[in-house]
Amino acid sequence: MSLIALGVTGGIGAYKAIEVCRGLQKHGHDVVAVMTRSAARFVGPVTFEAITRRPVITSQWKPGMNADIEHVAIADSIALLLVTPCTANVIGKFAHGIADDFLSSLYLATRAPVLLAPAMNSNMLAHDAVQRNLQTLAARGVRFVDPGEGYLACGWIGKGRLAEPAEIVAAAAAMLASVDSTLRGRRVVVTAGPTYEDIDPVRYLGNRSSGRMGFALAAEAQRRGAQVTLVAGPTTLEPPAAEEIVRVRSAAEMHAAVMRTAARADLVIMAAAVADYTPADPASRKVAKTDGPMTLTLQRTPDILGDLARLPSRVSSGVPMLVGFAAETGDADARAREKRVRKGIDMIVANDVSRADAGFEVATNAVTLIDVEGERTVPPQSKERVAAAILDRVEQLIGARLAAPVRT
Repeated sequence: MSLIALGVTGGIGAYKAIEVCRGLQKHGHDVVAVMTRSAARFVGPVTFEAITRRPVITSQWKPGMNADIEHVAIADSIALLLVTPCTANVIGKFAHGIADDFLSSLYLATRAPVLLAPAMNSNMLAHDAVQRNLQTLAARGVRFVDPGEGYLACGWIGKGRLAEPAEIVAAAAAMLASVDSTLRGRRVVVTAGPTYEDIDPVRYLGNRSSGRMGFALAAEAQRRGAQVTLVAGPTTLEPPAAEEIVRVRSAAEMHAAVMRTAARADLVIMAAAVADYTPADPASRKVAKTDGPMTLTLQRTPDILGDLARLPSRVSSGVPMLVGFAAETGDADARAREKRVRKGIDMIVANDVSRADAGFEVATNAVTLIDVEGERTVPPQSKERVAAAILDRVEQLIGARLAAPVRT
């Protein structure tokens, strides 16, 4: 079916890579093993050669290799780069573009999707440097099979052990299945982050949105072959790769950008936390502090989802498909159901932002997907995996009606 490059790095979990290799083969895939020098200290290359019936790549300097520039040749032919286990060292190399061995060179050369199964000591996994590297890779569309919890090789008990082979194989199979995504070639607009509504040149009204969820959706849509326009409010995060990135500050600016880009879109996902109100008369100079209270007059901001639902193409043919978010602090599902009907949109993502493991300023999320056919609960997990679940459902809706033509 597909050729998969299986990267094996220097961790005790390297022995599990043998089971992963077998699992991929049972799914009908061919595997070529790429081992780092450290990996060979845990598992012998001859083991993978016997299983894959292919030469195992262990060095950039094998005699004769330069004749074919092998890391480039493999980069063009593989359908997936899977690294298991993936150490903190290799994660750092990938994040910073260091190409000092075959595997890191292959990562830079390939345009195939990339799946990493991290495994390391709990403190290493939690270290800020490692977390930042993981976030950098996630922003580029790299996917992960999260490490499990339990006894570690170092004798500790905690999070960091390599995920089970069956879970890694399932994740790889799901990524390969998405290569034939119904989003491929479609124009997708994703909004992300907060909006800031200026009171004066110094102060503003804002919210706690970091933009992580919207960025994860944009990265996932891009990975599935969509032509993505990301409309982003103020955020300190590094944006993912996208066809176009439009930076905005206020709700009015986001409204203008979305309405302009949505005219040619097949799908709009409104993940941004857009302010509902804005100061009616922002001051041109800093408002001086007084001893008394300060009164602000607020006015409603434009209803972006409502205006999208009234687009002529939307009314006549249901294009673009519309996905909204409902960030609530109580009874989120009920409020989301009402909002979906009131706005006239295809799907809404209910998000209880009062939870410690969901919503703003955290790397995980838990949502309920609500559409005309029913509801689906997505349990707490990384925002990248939640984004994949959201787009899986979007693809099901597109496939069910097949009435959304690719816009050219």
